[in-house]
Amino acid sequence: MNRVIAVIVAWAAVAPMAHAQQASPFRPLDLPAANVYRSGSGRPGPQYWQQRADYRIDATLDAANGELRGRETITYTNNSPDTLHYIWLHVEQNICAPSSITNKLNQPPLVFGPSAFDFSCRGFAGGDSLESVAIGGRAVKPVLDGTTMRVDLPAPLLPRANLAIDIAWRFRVPDYGAGRMGRAGPLFEIAQWYPRVAVYDDVRGWNHEPYIGAGEFYLEYGSFDVSLQVPANYVVAATGKLLKASSANPNYTSASQLRSWRFHADSVRDFAFAAAPNFRWDASGYNGILINTLYRTSAQYWTEANRMARATIKHFSEQWYPYPYPHATTVEGPIEGMEYPMLTFVPAGVSREDLQWVLMHEFGHEWFPMIVGSNERLYPWMDEGFNTFIDTNEAASYFAGTAYGDSVPQMALHLYPEHALEGKEQPLSSRPIDVHDLFWVAYRKPQLMMNLLRWEVLGKERFDAAFRAYIATWAYKHPTPADFFRMMRDHSGVDLDWFWRGWVYTTARLDQSVEAIAATPEGGQNVVVANNGTMVMPVELKLTYANGRSETVRLPVDMWNLGSRFEYRVRASDKVVGAEVDPRGVYPDTDRANNRWPR
Repeated sequence: MNRVIAVIVAWAAVAPMAHAQQASPFRPLDLPAANVYRSGSGRPGPQYWQQRADYRIDATLDAANGELRGRETITYTNNSPDTLHYIWLHVEQNICAPSSITNKLNQPPLVFGPSAFDFSCRGFAGGDSLESVAIGGRAVKPVLDGTTMRVDLPAPLLPRANLAIDIAWRFRVPDYGAGRMGRAGPLFEIAQWYPRVAVYDDVRGWNHEPYIGAGEFYLEYGSFDVSLQVPANYVVAATGKLLKASSANPNYTSASQLRSWRFHADSVRDFAFAAAPNFRWDASGYNGILINTLYRTSAQYWTEANRMARATIKHFSEQWYPYPYPHATTVEGPIEGMEYPMLTFVPAGVSREDLQWVLMHEFGHEWFPMIVGSNERLYPWMDEGFNTFIDTNEAASYFAGTAYGDSVPQMALHLYPEHALEGKEQPLSSRPIDVHDLFWVAYRKPQLMMNLLRWEVLGKERFDAAFRAYIATWAYKHPTPADFFRMMRDHSGVDLDWFWRGWVYTTARLDQSVEAIAATPEGGQNVVVANNGTMVMPVELKLTYANGRSETVRLPVDMWNLGSRFEYRVRASDKVVGAEVDPRGVYPDTDRANNRWPR
């Protein structure tokens, strides 16, 4: 009995220590185990694979009746080690169909300052009309469920084999297609317009989440060969290189003739186009890339749009990763802002600054997720967040020397008190369809996170090298958060699990303070610094001496290894009379009243 009691007492003494160790902010993140597909260094493993989807599409835009008709052949290659018995596809035009989740639930709009993405379809009730679906020339009956469609295969698709899916469809083009495509009079901005294969990956198998508005698209890479028949007086802007634009078809018997435009694109995950008879077209070039801006004459700020576009493509190419496509085209129209490979939709804008930000942001998506193909449906911070982060420096550069340009880098920090509300804020790891404030969770908080990682944790040189390596390594692939975390750690040489835990997986709050300036028995001084919040970050400490001199010391985050209180031993012989943490005000400290001593 005495031995039992002794064991219990010993366990009781050790248990709090074990609990404290387990609760340490520096404990390892619980990440999926590395395997042959995804390595512990954050790079693709020796047996990494991803599927491929190649599209051949022939479509006709009936501008007079507002209808698009198309036929496509999808060549789907199974590079996985799995045998597939069915294939999932997205039919996103069904977002406005009466049977869709969006129409049933009346999804609230996404609000971004003065802009809103309305998913109500504004009274429009329509969707894809599938005329036929066939595999290998054999008709099959798909199973439709809102914006997703399952096609059961006549025979299993073996590893390293491929098959062809033939689909014919049509739909009426809505005036406002759930915020991301639509029309305004004779101007058409066409996207999410063809049935397309869902991603099958090594992490989750089929990624067939329904499209209900929030959260965008996770797609496979491949090639597109697309022929578009449009009215002969229309100009077309599209993903891909223009191979041919025919003369008007004299055999077309309608009141207006048609012209055929043929485009080809490789290593892309999507295809979109815009068409109108009244575009003004400006063009320039950068490093062999054609920069196009197409807009209506009523868009007053767009005479500067081409210069903005060229500066954007140049900045992102030289700072992070070279733009890989033959052209970068942006079209002015009714859509608030949306991105597709080589093509973006941008509104007229209410000011120069507003236009530059939206135009730049949509082009930034050419890097995230068009080049680095993360899963936007689950991890919008790896898409919208990374993009908003790289946007910050470009906006500051373009408007350098102005009040706006100088304020842009701190914009997310200034938004913190309004959006990071205790008890209401949601982690970055939340699914976009679960988020109440997507503007903060997907865009601005990740921007703040990456800014602090770059400037305050790793330093510009170390961060930039690691982030460039991440982009280059995962170009045209599908990284997960674990891949990103591991690669940033591996390349930078800094363990960042504590950082990601605080910023991505929790809503931890930062409150650093100076508690005292204390004399030591040896006649020296210690400055007592405390971490009162649930987030840990490095400390910048400004010391003021009795002779009026001041100095700033930077303390690494390791100072919190042994707890939330740290005594900094003053090295100078002069007497310290004042101390302040975060003197530049770069951190989202929730209580700045305790940052100085004396108070």
